[in-house]
Amino acid sequence: MAMEYLHTMVRVHDLDESMDFYCNKLGLVEVARKEVEAGRFTLIFLAAPGDVESAKANKAPMVELTYNWPDENGNVEEYDEGRNFGHLAYRVDDIYKTCQELMDAGVVINRPPRDGNMAFIRSPDNISIELLQRGDALPKQEPWASMENTGKW
Repeated sequence: MAMEYLHTMVRVHDLDESMDFYCNKLGLVEVARKEVEAGRFTLIFLAAPGDVESAKANKAPMVELTYNWPDENGNVEEYDEGRNFGHLAYRVDDIYKTCQELMDAGVVINRPPRDGNMAFIRSPDNISIELLQRGDALPKQEPWASMENTGKW
C-alpha cells in the first residue's frame, strides 16, 4: 500500500486569532484557502517557510486550519482543550532564538528549551506545538536552563 502524509487538521474557534498565531508569530505561510459556503466552513492550509514550494506541489505536509462558521443564530461551536490531539512538531534552526521571538510576540513558552533541544508552546485553541532544534542540541544557557514549565504542554 502506497501512502504519503498530507496534512494535520486542527479546528479553530477564532480564525483571525489563529492566523495571527500560526502565521505572524509561529511563522507559517498560507498556501491555500477554500471557503465552502454549502458546508459553512473555511479551510486554510499552512506550510513551514522552507516547505512552501513543496507544499504548493502537494509534496510537503501542511497544517489545515478548519473554521466552522457561526450558525444562523451566531453561535460558534466550542472545542475542548485539544491536548488529547497530541501535538504538531516543527524543526527550527535556533531553539533559543525562536523561543525568544515567540515570547517577545506574547506567546507563553509552556516547556522552555532547558536542554537546548526541545520546547513546547500552545496555540490559542490549546493545541500543543513542539519545537525541536535542528541537528544536535545547543549548549545549555540561561535563562532557559533554569526556567520552569508554565501550565500544561
